[in-house]
Amino acid sequence: IIVTLYILIASHPQITVSFHVNTNVHVHPRIRAWDLSDYRTSTSLDGKGFGAGTASKSKSKKKKLKQAKSKSPTAGFAKAPEPVRRSPSPAATPPPPIAPPPPITASTSQEKLLAQLAAAASVGCIGRAVSSSPLRPGDDPFWEMIPSLLSSMFAHVPDSELTRVAGFIRHTLDPSLALEDDIIADPWRPHGEIHAYMPGLGERTPFLDPSRIQLCQLMTQYYDTILLEYEALLADQTDRFQSVTSLNYKSGWKTMVLFYNGHRIPNFPYHLCPITTQILESVPIAGRIAGFNRQEPQSGIPLHSDGNNMWLTCQMGLKIPGGVAADQASIRVGPETKFWKERECLLYDTTYEHETVNRSGWCCTWIFSMCWP
Repeated sequence: IIVTLYILIASHPQITVSFHVNTNVHVHPRIRAWDLSDYRTSTSLDGKGFGAGTASKSKSKKKKLKQAKSKSPTAGFAKAPEPVRRSPSPAATPPPPIAPPPPITASTSQEKLLAQLAAAASVGCIGRAVSSSPLRPGDDPFWEMIPSLLSSMFAHVPDSELTRVAGFIRHTLDPSLALEDDIIADPWRPHGEIHAYMPGLGERTPFLDPSRIQLCQLMTQYYDTILLEYEALLADQTDRFQSVTSLNYKSGWKTMVLFYNGHRIPNFPYHLCPITTQILESVPIAGRIAGFNRQEPQSGIPLHSDGNNMWLTCQMGLKIPGGVAADQASIRVGPETKFWKERECLLYDTTYEHETVNRSGWCCTWIFSMCWP
């Protein structure tokens, strides 16, 4: 056991031990004279009761011992044996020190793979958009990675379907590029306020047909359920309406945000509005926010434009004074004005100047989301 423990401990890479073996060991004569051939595992009881088989042996041993003592005064005592000397065990050799791991560096194969990916992406429309911009190598690593990142994430998308995305990148990296004529020539679209632009989206009008968007279709179909879930959120006794911009704060327009940048809000009680959540998650959500809008009585958002042509705004009236025959809450987009009504969607382009008004004495509520055109 001792040897085994020694081997186990000595072999541990972080422990160095040595054993001292005591050579002054005396072995009792009875142990040295032990003879396994005399060992008996059983004894005959020969019918004399328990222990009867050992009684005769005990008497025989006593008689022999008495005879030995009568012959010699030292009889019966064995001479002290010579000390058993054992050669000391060799000192344990400490294990070699553990070498530190080599520094982590990119392997040659990884570097080659990244270089091949960058080379392949550079010849696509996204790569050409970045390389043709005023951006110089090293100016912005983010945009330098974009061609490789998009080509790896959307490898199944043909280059011909990414031309509009390439146009957005080109206009983002070079704001001096001219916008398309349909924006510049339209007096209702303040093109000087455009800050996010994607070319090639076709002609626009202030209001568009909501039936062309799946999100509008789902909102209209599940109006009753969405209204019940909205009322359940109100009954939760937590005011979740907020002003997302200073413009909204001053104009009485507030928002209960369900999604921000396409993601759920932490700790929001989505269990109270499962169908509404499912509808908003069933389509790609564009823009920053999606949720419920509320306009305070006798208030309205002043004239402005959002400066982003890449998405449309979809709103459906939930609780409008006057119901479907309402004429108190309206929105003007460009030269056109429309009234919000319950169970009806409005789809409009916010690159046009627009403003809202609620002339009634009641709050108006909509469910809304940005969506891709």
